[in-house]
Amino acid sequence: MFSSFTTFSNPFGVPRFLKSGSPKAINIPSVEIHDVETNADKRARNLKHLLKLNHTNHAVLFNDDQFHNHTPHILGSAYLLSAPSTHLSAIYESETKGLVSWRESPGEISTYDWRDYLSDRRYQRAYLDFFEDQVVLEGYDWKKVLNKYLFEGKEPLFNNLVAGLGHPLIHLGYAYELNSREVAMEALCLATACYNYLHKYLDNPSYSKPSSTPSSHAKPQTSTLDILAAIRKDPRFEHLGADADMKSLLEGHEAAVLEHWNSWQISEPKTQFEESQSTATAVLVGSVMPKDGSRKDYDFFFVHLLTTSHAVRIILPLISPEYHTHLVKQWWLITVLLYIVQGRPEIDLSRFAERDIKAKGWDYVDEQARGGKHSLDAHYVKGLRAMKAAKETWGDASRGIDKYWLKAAIALAEEFDGWGFSGVAEHEAEARMEGGITRRAA
Repeated sequence: MFSSFTTFSNPFGVPRFLKSGSPKAINIPSVEIHDVETNADKRARNLKHLLKLNHTNHAVLFNDDQFHNHTPHILGSAYLLSAPSTHLSAIYESETKGLVSWRESPGEISTYDWRDYLSDRRYQRAYLDFFEDQVVLEGYDWKKVLNKYLFEGKEPLFNNLVAGLGHPLIHLGYAYELNSREVAMEALCLATACYNYLHKYLDNPSYSKPSSTPSSHAKPQTSTLDILAAIRKDPRFEHLGADADMKSLLEGHEAAVLEHWNSWQISEPKTQFEESQSTATAVLVGSVMPKDGSRKDYDFFFVHLLTTSHAVRIILPLISPEYHTHLVKQWWLITVLLYIVQGRPEIDLSRFAERDIKAKGWDYVDEQARGGKHSLDAHYVKGLRAMKAAKETWGDASRGIDKYWLKAAIALAEEFDGWGFSGVAEHEAEARMEGGITRRAA
């Protein structure tokens, strides 16, 4: 699906005032944009109707506003992997079983007070109504609405797209790839309702400056995998409790976390972005089976590092270069946080180098995503598709390992048998990881 690319002008309307050779630019071509709104193909029509049906009937947050509606993610992934219409319908029926209808918010939102209710998830419907009204006022130019509300202001929403375990960012990627106004408005709704404490690390430049007196545990590096190895050895993180979350980690170890976050020196943005995508895959697949051979589940939080990295890849060619490394640094922040909170596992690259995939290729991976026993699991399908997109972007090899992405995808396709949630339900795991949900009193 990624054999051809479409070059888009900047859909956000932000001037491309930096030259293509700017050190801030990550110059990669856009993936192919699939306009399901106008495509007359039966599969595209079915996807369009299912996306609209989900948009009309189901809230973006449910289970006490702690869990996210993944329906557009798995529908979009399956569609882009050539799943037939019947399977798209089966996905919709499965994925929407536990969802809830939109409920009325405590009040309406206007252009004068729209920032006053950030992070208050009770206002998810009010935010959706507000943004859709703005689309009407802008002559149905939803990309213009995104430009205004993502980028404008002193503390733009763009700097907090990784809130909510990155779901606003993932949603935005699918909105652009499928050219879907409904999914785009849901992405804005998620960005406002899930707004959290992480925004300050991007809004305030003082947090993203390398320490003037760095410890011996966080030396400047150009490799994200090398930095994770340094984090694994850092004794400052040795006594975190089993119930640690990102918020408590920052409250107790902010200086150490920021040292490692800022130790990534981005001097060659395109090369290092490729390396970061390779790292996202390595963390998910390379941490599953320790060298002693004991088996554990694939980590639910680590798959978010892969799918958010994929969303970054989709969005980068469509925004002004001035925002490129800023967006990648957002991804890197939650990568550092999640890696620490999840126990800093060893990442074993031999799982890639030594894997015998025999004669299996990407057709096999696609078949597992479309019709395997886990083809209705949203994160499984998104993960496989993200690895395929990485291969289409960067080629077969990575880290000196031939067929790196294919070997990783086959590992996930064949080994996966559920996600690790630390003994709690999926929505509870998400809420725990973020340090609880900000919900204001009525």
